[in-house]
Amino acid sequence: MPVPAFAGIDIGGTKISALIVDDGGGVLARGSIPAPVRSGGAAMADAAASLVHELASSAGAEIRAAGVGAAGVIDHETGTIRAASATFVGWTGFPLSRELAESLGVPVGIENDVNAFLLGEAAAAGIRDDVLGVMLGTGVGGAVIIDGELRRGPHGAAGEIGHTPGYSDIVCTCGQTGHLETLASGTSIGRRYAERSGEHVGGAREIAERARQGDADAAAVFRRAGHALGLACASAATLLDLPLAIVGGGVAEAWDLLVPGIDDALRTDAPVSGIPLQIVPARLGGDAVALGAIETARSAALVPTS
Repeated sequence: MPVPAFAGIDIGGTKISALIVDDGGGVLARGSIPAPVRSGGAAMADAAASLVHELASSAGAEIRAAGVGAAGVIDHETGTIRAASATFVGWTGFPLSRELAESLGVPVGIENDVNAFLLGEAAAAGIRDDVLGVMLGTGVGGAVIIDGELRRGPHGAAGEIGHTPGYSDIVCTCGQTGHLETLASGTSIGRRYAERSGEHVGGAREIAERARQGDADAAAVFRRAGHALGLACASAATLLDLPLAIVGGGVAEAWDLLVPGIDDALRTDAPVSGIPLQIVPARLGGDAVALGAIETARSAALVPTS
């Protein structure tokens, strides 16, 4: 007999990942594929559905519902992508929830990827109160839990810390200037390193290795990213009286290189409340978004959490 299960899908700017879990939350299968971001929304949905079918088949699982954490601002009434980075072709306005439900044949819950990340991390840490989530990946996203509840905002855009201004004079991917994303995303770290060193390298991971080997330009780029991140978290904490920020995404794997800049920011610009702000790395690694998305899958199927 097939094992009843849920699927959690993480659709990002570079890859699509998925988890299959049983009723008790045990992971039955996981996998990832490159994201066809330049091929349009239908190609992205097809790739995600194919990955889930493959994983479910390998695990002998029968999917009861799926949840997806997707890059972009989500219209929860229609299940469409309200707005997204220019990195994604044909993504804005795409009816992702409907397309995945048709492909998978099960109810599908949809959430912004950073909201899903924070739901997963908060559940794993047993957090029931107020927390800020930040993801440093291809871009920079944010999410907020207030009084134990995810705060989406009236238009689904609450917590979008990556597109707050004032951190540089650099044009952001969104076309505006000076956003946090211009310094703290993986893409921007690569560009800032190239500007300083005159050398283009593979990406943030390689630049991190160079920093650890004594490359001063690489270390400076990460320190500047950490400083901007610290300032952004302090601003959010001051506005909302938040005691904790959890930072994930690929760039956060170089936490040791971000910490000096974070500490610089908190020394000079800590929240005026005097309550210490903790800024900590995420715990779940690459599974966080998919695990958070599974909570939306349970809601979509009206199945209580085990």
